[in-house]
Amino acid sequence: MNDKKITVGLIVGGASAERDVSKSSGKSIYNALRKLNYNVIILDPALGNHKNFGEEYFDLETDPKLISSENYVDTFCSGLVSQIDTAFIALHGTYGEDGMIQSLLELSKIKYTGSGVLSSSLSMNKGLTKILLQHNGVPTPEWIVVEKGDIDYHKIKKDIAERLFYPCVVKPNDQGSAIGLTICKKEDEVKAAVDLAMKFSNSALIEKYIAGHELTVGIIDDESLPPLEIKPKHDFYDYECKYTKGMSEYEVPANFPEEILNELKLQAAAAYNAVNCSSYGRVDFRVDENHNIYCLEVNTLPGMTSTSLLPKTAKAAGISFEELIDRIVKNSLK
Repeated sequence: MNDKKITVGLIVGGASAERDVSKSSGKSIYNALRKLNYNVIILDPALGNHKNFGEEYFDLETDPKLISSENYVDTFCSGLVSQIDTAFIALHGTYGEDGMIQSLLELSKIKYTGSGVLSSSLSMNKGLTKILLQHNGVPTPEWIVVEKGDIDYHKIKKDIAERLFYPCVVKPNDQGSAIGLTICKKEDEVKAAVDLAMKFSNSALIEKYIAGHELTVGIIDDESLPPLEIKPKHDFYDYECKYTKGMSEYEVPANFPEEILNELKLQAAAAYNAVNCSSYGRVDFRVDENHNIYCLEVNTLPGMTSTSLLPKTAKAAGISFEELIDRIVKNSLK
């Protein structure tokens, strides 16, 4: 328990396609903060003019017409913001993980959890992240990026056939939670997959598919936590498998040789540092049948729901959910 009550502004909801995921993360964080005896003020930047929400916020159904990224600045002009000691960012996706909310917090001279503006914007751009990974010696699957205003399906299909092969992965270049992701098994699936990805982003990432195992490594205070293997009920770790209880199994520590687990932790730290992350994060990997390791992406604001991966890896390291949240808050106040 804290000797002096600190007021945490829980920034949750938002205007991205991952709003529901954010609210689910936010509810878990809110409950932990209350158990830790913090004062908590809930701020949903997509709603703008705020009242002092309580726990009922997480069950409210908001008229979609009221949700807008244009309301974000109004949030930081509200009287509630001046009352907080630090902001716990529980947003996901666009306007949360891309540096925008971090910029507004810095302009308002408010401390906040997680990585800074540059790290957030870098990690949200999957193509740019992969360039940094390569530059820092972290293996990542080969890829191409397609921009919305410059789509040439003939060239895309040619590049896939010559460089990536099938199956390949098509996903928005700046979204998470497997939103808009397709695994293309043949050429005639490419157009629909790119069109779907473009509904969520101005660019699409097309990536070589790595058959094998899906793993993730959580990081807290620059310490790589035990690697976790994800075993989804579907062919890949899609939105349903991520957020529906019982749709995935998890093994932590993953059942791999010790040298592979250690290498995963080293690669996670290298990837984390490549985009200059701080405080906490999560790094996702694929491992093929020959135990070759490929980094997929770095998450600067990993999920904190009841099925989320970072809390599971922390628990395997002997860190309870409440302790994890407490350490993140205290890091932000340093």
